[in-house]
Amino acid sequence: MGDILITGCSGGGKSTLLEELERRGHTVVREPGRRLIAAGVTPWGNLRGFLDAAAVMACADLDWHEDAKRPVFFDRGLIDALAGLERDGGPTVSEALGSDRPYCSKVFLAPPWPEIYAQDSMRRHDFDAAIAEYEHLALLLPALDYEAVELPLVSVAERADFVLANLPA
Repeated sequence: MGDILITGCSGGGKSTLLEELERRGHTVVREPGRRLIAAGVTPWGNLRGFLDAAAVMACADLDWHEDAKRPVFFDRGLIDALAGLERDGGPTVSEALGSDRPYCSKVFLAPPWPEIYAQDSMRRHDFDAAIAEYEHLALLLPALDYEAVELPLVSVAERADFVLANLPA
């Protein structure tokens, strides 16, 4: 079944969804950006360096789980880091990936959800920036031949049920 990417709007409930999937016994990989910030590597002084580090971490995460026999759920990942680099004037995601598509063909996309969006010490950008990030990913995924499946705005348990019911064959 492979590597399942859950991406989309910052503050859209992705991490909470991954916690629910983990509670149900599934393997999850936490968001590289939040792990980097927790380790003291932040985007605020050097965005390009931060995104490069996130891309390296995402590649290592994929390598670590490459022999998994069950689905592995990724909270953001390589495409997110590369999309950030693209938005910052770096190479396009398509150029960076070449023909490689590191995740299953179906990607789950968390839409903007203003009722749950909140800034915190690791999420300093506003909701408009989160929407712009989402819109970039929503256009990017199909251009990379991924099927973007938008997550419904429902409870975390219902979202987890939705993801599990819509996994690629």
